[in-house]
Amino acid sequence: MSVFLGIDAGTQSVKLLAFDADRGEVAHVSSTALELDSRADGSREQRAEWWLAALRQCMAKLPGDLRKRVAGIGVSGQQHGFVPLGDGGRVLAPVKLWCDTSTATECDEITARFGGEARCVDMVGNPILPGYTASKIAWLKKHNAEAYDALRHILLPHDYLNFYLTGEIFTECGDASGTGYLNIFRRRYDAGMLGAIDPDRDLSPLLPPILEAGDSVPLGEAARAEFDLPAGVRVSVGGGDNMMSALATGSVEPGVLTLSLGTSGTLFAHSDNAALDPGGELAAFCSSSGGWLPLLCTMNCTLSTDLTRGYLGRDLDACEQLLSESKPGADGLVTLPFFSGERAPNLPDARASLLGMNNDNTTPANLYRSAMEGASFALRRGLDAFARAGQRFSAVRLTGGGAASPGWRQMIADIFELPVQPLRNNQGAALGAALQSVWALQRHAGEDISLADTIARHLEIDGEACCNPDPDTAAEYREHYRHFIDTLQQLHPQVGEAVCTESDNR
Repeated sequence: MSVFLGIDAGTQSVKLLAFDADRGEVAHVSSTALELDSRADGSREQRAEWWLAALRQCMAKLPGDLRKRVAGIGVSGQQHGFVPLGDGGRVLAPVKLWCDTSTATECDEITARFGGEARCVDMVGNPILPGYTASKIAWLKKHNAEAYDALRHILLPHDYLNFYLTGEIFTECGDASGTGYLNIFRRRYDAGMLGAIDPDRDLSPLLPPILEAGDSVPLGEAARAEFDLPAGVRVSVGGGDNMMSALATGSVEPGVLTLSLGTSGTLFAHSDNAALDPGGELAAFCSSSGGWLPLLCTMNCTLSTDLTRGYLGRDLDACEQLLSESKPGADGLVTLPFFSGERAPNLPDARASLLGMNNDNTTPANLYRSAMEGASFALRRGLDAFARAGQRFSAVRLTGGGAASPGWRQMIADIFELPVQPLRNNQGAALGAALQSVWALQRHAGEDISLADTIARHLEIDGEACCNPDPDTAAEYREHYRHFIDTLQQLHPQVGEAVCTESDNR
């Protein structure tokens, strides 16, 4: 009667999920909201102690009958963050997050020292973009020399939570591949890139050792006592939130495309080989399952619809009704939803725009639909990037908060021209972390079972929420998507023509 905990430290909250592996069901979920420190220079930061305080609050809500059955823990964390540790595990500075765009200058400097963007892609698999961990390290050296001099460990958010739980420092290839300094082909840190980040200091001793997918570490005695957990609990290697979401949606074998409609919008899929996009927009990450996870992340997804809903003063049900009162294309309104800058396309200093307004079309229904279409079109560009990398799909697995919207599910089906398959357990990264922990404990016990088989036992598509593209609406959306791309390129000429609007992208 074993229970496995999935911990997901995201941007908005820390979530704790208890998965009953014997019954194959989620037995408990709790979450605690997090603050976000935002500044006009693009800084987006949190304090590591906020995550720990939120975790403690979540653990306090875990029912006793579940607590005494806990056998394993898996940790998911928002990718790309930089947790600088000094002696004794002391956090030296606020944690710069994935959505932080204040390090664009450092990205350019690192790229130039390494020999240009093309060489970055050739040698390590990815360019150095704002948000990735590499530029945050250079930023700390430039802006907080005292903390940088005291730096002893460079951790990612999920690494830090694992350290708190186990007392040990380690990472894994999936999350590490979002730093910019992991060679995704060889699955090891790249000395040349580390030298480009800091030509004056050898950063190698500061980086955590890389464990294999399926490895686990004993829960530390301090954490076991604090959370009143049984003896013998093991902590799996965990991973970045996208990598853990891939486990929860079954993206551990080729052919399954996952779309996460969260604060950020994310597209990812499993690949048996490193998948490189000639257009440079697809992140060539490793997976947390032993393969690769080509991924595209837009920084503005439900952020766009949430802000618009706030402007309109409507709740979710009312905005769902607004969708039914509007038509594809929003009567000519086009939203470029770059409220937090943007990563794909790479526009860290961009601002959101609403274009095409006239006396008749600025209705609440059109404004809301345009916000949702803008976020969806930005993600549709990601499907083009996958096509350039040779990836083809037959369906979209939908997850994230936006997946609860019937109107948005149908919109994705029509814009992507693919069937949409929501999941019955839409718990995303927290569930994926728990499932990884199930697999890790099976491996520790000597069982010969694959991760794919473990996940298949527990994955369930929500048949009632599935939807297929409507041919007529899909044809309309091809034109509206083309108009979105044209508008984007008019305002941001640096964005290339990387677009493909034909059905051969499936």
